This record gives sequence, structure tokens and C-alpha cells, in this order.
Amino acid sequence: MFNIDQGSQCSSDVWVHAMEDNGIRQSIDGKGRAIDNVFIERFWRRHKYEYLYMNAPDGGKDLCKETETYITFFNFERGHQSLNKQTPAEIYFGHKTHFTPT
Repeated sequence: MFNIDQGSQCSSDVWVHAMEDNGIRQSIDGKGRAIDNVFIERFWRRHKYEYLYMNAPDGGKDLCKETETYITFFNFERGHQSLNKQTPAEIYFGHKTHFTPT
């Protein structure tokens, strides 16, 4: 599932067919529903300010690897104020846990 807004870049035939060809369903926000994006917008802002701007990637592959590193940190290590300093993984699993790559 890929959540997008109603921008023309996400509704072009090329984009739609690329999503369909890869088995990805799209969830399109309703008009005037900018607030729907607030959580992901906050995440990407944190990602940029807490990590990317201090660890500039060396190309696309490095950016992908570094983004994966940050997402793991964000979910398994970084305490969140809104979760009483617990991690999202602690809330989801019910106990402190660490990510182990497969």
C-alpha cells in the first residue's frame, strides 16, 4: 500500500502503471485532507534534521542504506515524547526489543 496525495506526479499513467505492475495498491488522500500527511511529514523532517543533514549520503545506494538505518533507530532505539519516552517497538511488542536484521 502506498499513500499519496492527489498531485499530478502521482496520478500520471506512467506512475499508476508502475505501481500496478509491481503489485502496489495506492491510497489517495481526499481533496483538502492535507492533515492526513502530518505524521509522515513529521517523520521525514526528523529524518532530515536528526540524521541526513549530519550524515550526507554518497549516492542513491548509500541514501537507501542510511534511511534504513534511521528507520531502525527511529522504531527500536529512539524514545518518543508522545509515547512516554518508549519506542514504537516497545509499544507494539509490549517490551523492549532490538531489531535483528535477517
